[in-house]
Amino acid sequence: MNLRYLRPRIASGILTAALALTSTGCAGPIASDFVLTAERTDFVRTGDYTEAVAFVRAVERASPWVRVVSMGTTPEGRGMPLVIVSCERAFTPAQAAATGKAIVLINNGIHSGEIEGKDASLQLLREIAITQTHASLLDHVILLIVPIFSIDAHERSSHYNRINQNGPEEMGWRCTAQGYNLNRDFIKADAMEMQHWLRMYHAWRPHFWFDTHTTDGADWQYDVTFVAAFGPEAPEPITNWVKGKLHPHLLRTLAEDGHCPQLFFDMRDRLDPSKGITSGFGGFAPRFSTMYGAITNRPSLLVETHMLKPYGTRVRATHQLIVRSLELINAEPAKLIDAVREADDEASRFADPRFISPPVPLATVADDKDEGEPITFKGFAHAMQSSEAAGGSYPKWDQSQPIDIPTKIFTKAVVSESVRPPRGYLIPPQWTDVIERLELHGLRVKRLKQPVVAQVEIYRFADVHWSERPFEGRHMLTFKTTKSSEKRRYPAGSAVVMLDQPMSRVAVQLLEPDAPDSLVRWGFFDTIFEQKEYFEDYCMAPIADAKLQSDESLRGEFEAWLNENPDRANNARARLQFFYQRSPYWDENKDVYPIGRYFGLPDDFQL
Repeated sequence: MNLRYLRPRIASGILTAALALTSTGCAGPIASDFVLTAERTDFVRTGDYTEAVAFVRAVERASPWVRVVSMGTTPEGRGMPLVIVSCERAFTPAQAAATGKAIVLINNGIHSGEIEGKDASLQLLREIAITQTHASLLDHVILLIVPIFSIDAHERSSHYNRINQNGPEEMGWRCTAQGYNLNRDFIKADAMEMQHWLRMYHAWRPHFWFDTHTTDGADWQYDVTFVAAFGPEAPEPITNWVKGKLHPHLLRTLAEDGHCPQLFFDMRDRLDPSKGITSGFGGFAPRFSTMYGAITNRPSLLVETHMLKPYGTRVRATHQLIVRSLELINAEPAKLIDAVREADDEASRFADPRFISPPVPLATVADDKDEGEPITFKGFAHAMQSSEAAGGSYPKWDQSQPIDIPTKIFTKAVVSESVRPPRGYLIPPQWTDVIERLELHGLRVKRLKQPVVAQVEIYRFADVHWSERPFEGRHMLTFKTTKSSEKRRYPAGSAVVMLDQPMSRVAVQLLEPDAPDSLVRWGFFDTIFEQKEYFEDYCMAPIADAKLQSDESLRGEFEAWLNENPDRANNARARLQFFYQRSPYWDENKDVYPIGRYFGLPDDFQL
């Protein structure tokens, strides 16, 4: 659907209705075209997709600071609007970069039942471009807004989509029309929506972005929690800015505003907060927005309001968190811009022979030396209720009885697995899906003009297993790897990805098999694990008998194999398979990773 066909008919410049918008501190007459369903209904309901598009188009017509473009089209044919807000009218990535300002993205509705970010962002858009009560937030910022990311799911609206959530009256669904959870898709990018989003993201390269959600879990006083990656998975300049600037600023200012904020956390025991809460780690996986932000050298702030708070409370908390974050960035824009630039520069030096690349984290775990920081947990008293259906009991929190509980927050993680990055990767040209994914993630991919024989490191796989049930449309793999150095031939047209570019960490996460969301784990290379040719016993047996007579070393290896595999000793097929795998007829590419880790220089090739 082309967005231009969704422009509403309004009387430009005429105030047709009035509403006192006390919920966001903006008062006075507002044209009806700029009043949201959420506001008209006292936050009982939220508007549909058509309203969101009509709203941003109305703002675009009324303000020279606003441009609405389409990122692409959803599987069900709806346009995906991106709202660009710039007082310089810097409406392209190149124009925005030329201003030297911080580029900030607000991403809403990745889970479209969790939609307060949409209404909060549209309110903020009005306050910047129409009433101009927050126009100063553009002083050092260019703002990008995705009103709704998972649009088809947003339109699958129902009273019954989120059993745990207190409003709005009807809300969207968690996954896309094709069944993808977009906040599990940042790396593999199977969803059409994610592919459009990634092209936008890597064109604009925002310095900072929000991903707005509603949480589940136990009940507590906190109306808003948040976290950006600040562990070893994030570049040090980003970690320092998040820990030193962003998190403390939001904890302080949101509390001053009357909210009850906390870092996004998991409870060690949901019924006993005194046992501690953990924040900032839960297993590194760049399939999620916060971790994808980290490997692209950007702080990505996960915003989680609490499901049991009224919808209006959640919208106001999200709105104020965005405002306070933008105030911080406007106050010290160079701090954020420099942190991103330093992280980009570090990643761009992975291919530099004069630079010893630090190991890239592939997995993190809680630091067992972390003694935690004392905090006061703001919870509610609870009692256990019996349930005949459950055959047991469940907790029921009493919001009329807030309680403060002394406890600790644990935030430290350590790297449990890492890899030394090569200077680049060589990818045979037939792996088109893989090469397309690399380009989708903003990586510069070059092609060999002539075939080469290169010394590379190659992975071999063993003990390969697929998950029994699908996850996000794929059966993920587990395996063991071994690495060896050898010469391999790469034909003309092979892809060369040198790690001399800002998105080098993304290349490592995509192409190192042991990475948690590597393309191998997601099934992009499944065919290398399949045996394609087979033997007949009457052909293989004479060859095997002859080898046993002529090769004492092979005989010893075979006898050891029989001792180690007594259950297969009487299986004729298995015995002959042993010899087949050690014969010239065996497929030398089976269980062998086709991508080479290259430690030479880019000018070794004709590109």
